Amino acid sequence: MDEKSTDKAAQSLNAFGVSSYVTYLDVEEGLSANTIEAYMHNVNRYVSYLASKNIFSPSEVEKEHVTDYLYQLRRLGLSPNSVSRNFSALRSYHLFMFREGRVPGDPTETIEAAAHKRKLPDVLSIEETFRLLDAPDLSTALGVRDKAMLEFAYATGTRVSELVGMTIPNVLFKENVVRITGKGSKQRMVPLGSAAKENVKHYLNHIRGGLAGTSSKDVLFLNARGGPMTRMGFWKILRKYVIKAGITTHTTPHTLRHSFATHLLEGGADIRVIQELLGHSNVATTEIYTHIDREYLKEVHHNFHPRA
Repeated sequence: MDEKSTDKAAQSLNAFGVSSYVTYLDVEEGLSANTIEAYMHNVNRYVSYLASKNIFSPSEVEKEHVTDYLYQLRRLGLSPNSVSRNFSALRSYHLFMFREGRVPGDPTETIEAAAHKRKLPDVLSIEETFRLLDAPDLSTALGVRDKAMLEFAYATGTRVSELVGMTIPNVLFKENVVRITGKGSKQRMVPLGSAAKENVKHYLNHIRGGLAGTSSKDVLFLNARGGPMTRMGFWKILRKYVIKAGITTHTTPHTLRHSFATHLLEGGADIRVIQELLGHSNVATTEIYTHIDREYLKEVHHNFHPRA
């Protein structure tokens, strides 16, 4: 590449949302530093390749660009396992960009040749979820806050960014709903179940005032210093209670959102209702939960059908 193309390639890292993707891997997926480094090495090399083809935005990427890149990796002598690991990173990246609403589609969605079976998101069972929700110590102020946060997250299926950005005026107790501002400032109304409502009201009436400080404003959930809860702060709190509850399923803040959707689907909720509750602009994003539901049905069939 010439100097002009090199400069444009550097700019494309920002255009491709790489820093946001790193934050997602760290905070929401909870991956190790080594795994994140490996993913970033693969994605950065991929972005550089796209720049060499004069592609400087993720919205310009098509399926053929991905398959051509994988072919180039094979030509370079990478093993099938190494190509597969590279593809896993690319699929993760493109799926992230699609779910964030930054691109209209996922160019890796129909590519099967280099991929293993698509990994479904981790989901807690209902029993595991209840153990997690019951883990906080309600004799302490922070335990009451943590209980309210966990109940709220599971009851509403919020993204972690929506959870920590929730403000008190958007919790409409009389109507038993929450007003959530999601991607692209799009608002949706989500019911607030009785358990979450009770715990959030108790936190507001008895705990939040003691935590509040000059930087609190009207943010619903505060940290121990009186400031707004952060994504990383919630992730650390969640991890503590996952360990305390003896849960071995890989659990991140997004796991509660996945569990919310899956438990609704297993209970008979319509996929388009779940789409609305999750704030997905495209039902295709929500359809991953039908895959989870099929896995659940197969498990039930295997466990209980006399001829399975």
